[in-house]
Amino acid sequence: MNDSVLLARDGPVATLTLNRPAALNVLDLAMVDALVPATAEVAADTAIRVLVVRGAGKHFMAGGDIRTFARSLDRGPAEREREFAHLLERVHTVVETLARMPQPVVARVHGAVAGFGLSLMNACDLAIASDDAYFAGAYRQLAVTPDGGGTWSLPRIVGQRRALEILLLSERFDAARALELGLVNRVVPAQDLDATVERVVNALVEGPREALAGTKRLVRGSFDRTLAEQLRAEAASFAQLTGRDDFVEGVRAFLDKRSPRFRD
Repeated sequence: MNDSVLLARDGPVATLTLNRPAALNVLDLAMVDALVPATAEVAADTAIRVLVVRGAGKHFMAGGDIRTFARSLDRGPAEREREFAHLLERVHTVVETLARMPQPVVARVHGAVAGFGLSLMNACDLAIASDDAYFAGAYRQLAVTPDGGGTWSLPRIVGQRRALEILLLSERFDAARALELGLVNRVVPAQDLDATVERVVNALVEGPREALAGTKRLVRGSFDRTLAEQLRAEAASFAQLTGRDDFVEGVRAFLDKRSPRFRD
């Protein structure tokens, strides 16, 4: 892994930092090469309970690295298409890994959140934004369509009409608007961002691991199932979890009028 992405651990919490602050953390080939193994490593580590995704410096991520794109302009169209198809295949591996990993993923966003940065934030399970964050589709300016699951996640979060507005017009909007649209869960003053993220992360860490992972799995898979299929999946998951020690602890804590101490 190169230093364009930093992966740190603090007990059960992993933090993945996009580390190109001088370039607004835009996505280049080195960052892709680092993101693929970093996310896979977290997904496979059962000691990690929560993943935080953040950007170094003043921004989360301002999209793709246009200077990297410019290097392909002297190549023929067919070669350029092959090159970008390969790049996007690797980028999309990251998005799939974030969606499939059992750990909840929390995006800590500030500054620019544009292009793939918006798709990356939407690939996370929760998003906490500072009031200085601003958002944009950004693909229109390059005459390309969205990547990173942008056309999958955005309509599911904000609805088809709003998604088309964000992507077709590519107008910049602020954190208050992002909260109104449901793109982020909370907006806080910049000086309170770290403390707010920490509180959210601690709530996840202290929660019942298997139940939270099962909830993420059920919600993520719900769009691919009929109601009957989803009900069966819910019943199977619920029943399975009643055999866990955490279920016993949850019931006893409720009866004892105390906070549960989950250990699974």
